[in-house]
Amino acid sequence: MQPNASPIHAAVAEDFAAVDRTVLDQLHSRVPLVETIGQYIIDSGGKRLRPLLVLLSARALDYAGDAHIRLATLIEFMHTSTLLHDDVVDESSLRRGRTTANENWGNAPSVLVGDFLYSRSFQMMVEIGSMRVMQILSAATCTIAEGEVLQLTNVGNPDVDEAAYFETITGKTAMLFEAASHSGAVLAGATPEQEEALRLYGRHLGLAFQLIDDLLDYQGDAGTMGKNVGDDLAEGKPTLPLIHAMREGNAEQAALIRKAIRKGGLDSLDEVLAIIDETGALDYTRQRAEDMAARALAQLEALPASRYRDTLATLAHLAVERKA
Repeated sequence: MQPNASPIHAAVAEDFAAVDRTVLDQLHSRVPLVETIGQYIIDSGGKRLRPLLVLLSARALDYAGDAHIRLATLIEFMHTSTLLHDDVVDESSLRRGRTTANENWGNAPSVLVGDFLYSRSFQMMVEIGSMRVMQILSAATCTIAEGEVLQLTNVGNPDVDEAAYFETITGKTAMLFEAASHSGAVLAGATPEQEEALRLYGRHLGLAFQLIDDLLDYQGDAGTMGKNVGDDLAEGKPTLPLIHAMREGNAEQAALIRKAIRKGGLDSLDEVLAIIDETGALDYTRQRAEDMAARALAQLEALPASRYRDTLATLAHLAVERKA
């Protein structure tokens, strides 16, 4: 695993190096395939924003201990386990420009290694010894699982509206962002105002991040994004660009998208892209993402000025400016 040299990691570079070492240590298993698959997915080039949120949130409140390293590591393990499970559920073959673990080793090993990482994260959670942190993270795991099931039940359903869409992405994506910043704040002994501010910061940042993800599915390319354009449509997922296009398009356009969602696949991709463009669906999705980023930024007023707070602000801007 290469040390992360990104500017957004600079403020906590030493902490991040310690997280990298802890990840390697905690990946150890007497079963070689566990380490092989775990290492593969963790090394797959992600930004590792969730552990970064733990480190920045704790440091922004002058935390001086070292338990935030273990907390950041277990958050990364929780995230990695969901990636392994998601790729199996979605039958994905490509993530971050590389073949998925399930494509390389099969579904059963991917699911079971995901289970191992989840279990290891709870071991580390107990070692931290904070009941509040355990309450936050255990509740988050339930919400995340519910969000994933909700998304699965919505596949092929063109009647999902914007409110239901936001309920889904709050659970499946934003909740782990929220749990990361919230638990980091609790670990650092935040005041009630600061704790709530960092909780909401993480939630709105996660929503902004997912909204741009769903936008890029219809705007990016496989080389830049590390996944195929139109994957959400192929899987029959009614994301916000499609919801807005159906709402704003004429009856014929709405009917075409409804049929495409029900059917899945990419037979109608060109027509759907044209409707998305004509109805301004991507501009609308970006506007909603920018609104979420602005809400995240507003929460940072509760924190003292520091380079850590500045980096949290930068993250909110980058969430909506990114191209991949």
